[in-house]
Amino acid sequence: MTKPTLLMKRILPAVALTLGLLVAGQPAAQAAEGGAALMASGSGVGDQASLQRGAKLYFNYCVGCHSLKYMRYSRIADDLGLTEQQVMQNLNFTGAKFDDPVISHMPAEDATKWFGKEPPDLSLEVGAKTADWVYTYLNTFYLDPKSPIGWNNTTLQNASMPFPLWELQGQQTAVKKPGSDAVEKLELSHPGKLTPAQYQQATRDLVNFLEYVSEPAALQRHNYGIWVLLFLALFTLLAYLLKKEYWKDVH
Repeated sequence: MTKPTLLMKRILPAVALTLGLLVAGQPAAQAAEGGAALMASGSGVGDQASLQRGAKLYFNYCVGCHSLKYMRYSRIADDLGLTEQQVMQNLNFTGAKFDDPVISHMPAEDATKWFGKEPPDLSLEVGAKTADWVYTYLNTFYLDPKSPIGWNNTTLQNASMPFPLWELQGQQTAVKKPGSDAVEKLELSHPGKLTPAQYQQATRDLVNFLEYVSEPAALQRHNYGIWVLLFLALFTLLAYLLKKEYWKDVH
C-alpha cells in the first residue's frame, strides 16, 4: 500500500467522525445547584412553531417583570415568521414601538420592594445557565408556607420569584425525606389547566424561545449548518474520487 493511499484511508474516517460530531445531540444534563440531576429540556431553536408558542408564553407570563433588553420586537417578527401586526397585537403589551427593545414596564423601586431586588433581564439567561437548568427550574416550584412568597423551588432554593405559571401546571407539594427537611420528590396536589405532559411541552417551548433570545444568530447557523454539512460531504466525495483517479496507476 502506498503512503498516499494510506494517508487517505486515515483522513476519510477522521472527516466522517467530524461530521458525526457536528450533528451529535446535546450533552447530557448537568447537575443542579442542590446536587440533583437536571431534567433534559429537549430544546432546539429549529422548531419555529415551538418558538412562536414560547414567545406567546413569555409575553403573557414573564414580560411583566422581566425584560429582554437585547431583543427587539422587529427582530422577533423576522426570525419567528410573524408579521408586524401579529407582533404588535399579540406580543406587545407595553405600548412600545415595533423597533424598540423588549423592556418591562415594572418600576425598579416597586420590584425591589416586592421581591427584594429587581427581576433580572432574561436576554442571556439560557446562555448563562443552560436550557436544561431553566427547564428544570420551571418544573420544580412547590408550595412552601414558610416562604414569604408562598413558593419555593428545588432547583434554586429560596428564590424570590413567585411561580408565574402555577395556573398552567397547578400546585406541587414537597415530600420530605424522613427525619430531614430535604425534598425527596414533588407531587402534584392541585392540577392546573394543562396536563403534566402539556405543561412540560409548554415549558419546553418557553425555554426554546429563551434559548433563541440568548443567541438569535443560532437560527441562521442552524440553516447554514445543513448546507455546510452537505458541502463537506460533497467535497469529501470529490476528494476521494480525485485521489482514486490520480493514484490508480500507482502501485
